[in-house]
Amino acid sequence: MFKKKSIFFETLENISANLHDAATYFANGVNKPGEYPEFAKQMKALESKGDQFTHTIYIEINKTFITPIEREDILALTTSLDDVLDGIEACSSRMDIYQIQEHDELVSSFANILTQMTHELNTAIQLLSSKKLLKMREHTIKINTLENEADDLLRVAIRGLFNNVKDPIELIKKKELYEMLESATDDCEDVANTLESLIMRNS
Repeated sequence: MFKKKSIFFETLENISANLHDAATYFANGVNKPGEYPEFAKQMKALESKGDQFTHTIYIEINKTFITPIEREDILALTTSLDDVLDGIEACSSRMDIYQIQEHDELVSSFANILTQMTHELNTAIQLLSSKKLLKMREHTIKINTLENEADDLLRVAIRGLFNNVKDPIELIKKKELYEMLESATDDCEDVANTLESLIMRNS
């Protein structure tokens, strides 16, 4: 279907690889509460790097007449991948702003799910670049499964908050953070859904 890897596939690979690097860094960083200011700063740097790749896509798509896949698919993938990174970076920023002092196992669990999801996304984007569309499906299915795990985790987390946390300010902080993390997993699923749509129309 595709003649060769284009600037679009190369840049999408860069975006997804940077996203996975950011999710991995996030998963490690949440285990170090005393270092959240530096953690948030480094996450912002990774988010800015992703923005540069996204900008490359926009520049190229405006000057390219024929694209290797539909322009709408390129833009949808670019935007949805960027949304994931923005969401994860926002969580790191919120942890710094709220001056969270203790490690939270539930946050680590969400972070581990996000690391797995971004790994699957990164692999799927590489398969897209190498024209192996049908093989992408096992990764999109895995992403959907992981998103369901995140939904279950959020229910457990919110129930635990209202059962165990007496300080209303602490409850509000944690509830917002858990919901932001789960929202980032929803964003991962949005990327997977875009890939699924692309598979159906091109295979």
